Amino acid sequence: MKGSIIYSDRLVEVYDKGILFRNYYFPFVSKFVTFPDILRLYKKASTLANGKWRIWGSTNFMYWYPLDWRRPRRTAIYFLNLASQKVRIGFTVEHPEQFSEVMKSKGIEIHNS
Repeated sequence: MKGSIIYSDRLVEVYDKGILFRNYYFPFVSKFVTFPDILRLYKKASTLANGKWRIWGSTNFMYWYPLDWRRPRRTAIYFLNLASQKVRIGFTVEHPEQFSEVMKSKGIEIHNS
């Protein structure tokens, strides 16, 4: 059970127990990550070098990006390091301030880099 939804947009949903990434796998399959699996969450300004134009997938399999057609317009990209996999998740949200507050309320620190 994922629990109650505490944040939701077209890209992600945050539940009591973790984060659901919509359109993670082709074709349009979601992925759920539990909070205990998160080793580190960090946020970077969106640039060409860190995935601003990566709409979906990966070029090097160090980072995987769920589908976001509007990623080039977004100002920030979040990255997750997980205990269960080597590939990091690079993702965007529609409301970064709200998302950040929700993650802090769940005890997940957001590192800026």
